[in-house]
Amino acid sequence: MRPLTEDETKIMFEKLSKYIGENIKLLVDRPDGTYCFRLHQDRVYYMSDKILKLATNFSRDKLISVGTCFGKFTKTKKFRLHITALDFLAPYAKFKVWVKPGAEQSFLYGNHVLKSGLGRITENTMQYQGVVVYSMADVPLGFGVAAKSTQECRRVDPMSIVVFHQADVGEFIRNEDTLT
Repeated sequence: MRPLTEDETKIMFEKLSKYIGENIKLLVDRPDGTYCFRLHQDRVYYMSDKILKLATNFSRDKLISVGTCFGKFTKTKKFRLHITALDFLAPYAKFKVWVKPGAEQSFLYGNHVLKSGLGRITENTMQYQGVVVYSMADVPLGFGVAAKSTQECRRVDPMSIVVFHQADVGEFIRNEDTLT
């Protein structure tokens, strides 16, 4: 387990800023202590300094996971967010999308959100902006990328895609053997 390099930190923070903007600093400087990001086997983990100090007692090959997995770096050095980061992204999300109850199951099966399933969308959401997807009861379901801006969503036909699916809480069941 090692700290992220400058390039890795930049790539990861650019991806996080698509979803939570300047609120990234709230993830690191929290009132309950200092938190950090560490890289272990191409996965980025988010943990408190206390847990980090305890984890140094284990060798790298014996350590499987520590903290919360935020995502992983692909072989081409792109950062891919995991659904395990949703609990930390949802409170700080700048742009949100609420889906109707009938479209929740479709989204949780890995499908994109259609206009017919869109309940509400945050004002001034731009096209290709990172969004957190909520149920109408304000339960975070996952995250994705806005396929259309807020203004375009009002004029588009009901069967067109408004949010591209990226990750959802249904992945815990679909990919339980590969999500570590």
